[in-house]
Amino acid sequence: MKSKILMLLVFFSVSFYAQEKYYTKSGTITFESSVPSFEEVKATNTKVTAILKDDGTIAALALTKAFRFKIALMEEHFNENYMESTRFPKATFSGEISNFSMDQLTSSDKEFRIKGKLTIRGVSKNIEIKSQIKKQENTITITSNFTATPEDFGIKIPNIVRNKIAKKVDISFNFVLKKK
Repeated sequence: MKSKILMLLVFFSVSFYAQEKYYTKSGTITFESSVPSFEEVKATNTKVTAILKDDGTIAALALTKAFRFKIALMEEHFNENYMESTRFPKATFSGEISNFSMDQLTSSDKEFRIKGKLTIRGVSKNIEIKSQIKKQENTITITSNFTATPEDFGIKIPNIVRNKIAKKVDISFNFVLKKK
């Protein structure tokens, strides 16, 4: 009986140890959909929450009202008209880093592919992006950039401003995750 209890304790302690996590509440996402000759359409959110498990599972959450623009009126239109931030207060991503192992990480950037589901305004889309990942002591940094279109997520751009906003939105993120 004692040996069975001891085996269970060893099993559970190994299981808990295996779930190493890295976490941030200050990740950064920036998007830009500017076109030449018009005002810059660019915003940054520096309060993104992200978590990475040692098995390569990754998730992120960004509150849409936390995106900041240079022009206050642009921010207001973004929240009220395009993102409907009251109705859809957050954007999320959940996915997996392909062929990921903590043992592969070094202090130099290494390229990985991240596959998962991006949800904006209640609309989910499967995406696959390239990312750069590195590890220094108890910190893992993940950076990437990719493009999306407003139409992918049911965002309608009125004809009156259609020529002032790029058809594709450049999105980049930088997560500096610390061991939890």
